[in-house]
Amino acid sequence: MKKYLAEMVGTMVLTLLGCGTAVSLNCGIDAASVVGTAFAFGLAVVAMAYTIGGVSGCHINPAITLGCLAYQR
Repeated sequence: MKKYLAEMVGTMVLTLLGCGTAVSLNCGIDAASVVGTAFAFGLAVVAMAYTIGGVSGCHINPAITLGCLAYQR
């Protein structure tokens, strides 16, 4: 159960940080906001890989997490 909770937190951080940055920078208006949004998503993935990588493998994908939970892997 610990790894599923870690994946939930990782997905939450990725979504909140990446999408929050996109909303706050008005992504799509200029090239700098697109690069800033991409940088935020990249930093979120790296931060979660270091934080929860040892616990769950850090795939940060709810579909994979639910599939693993359903098939008891």
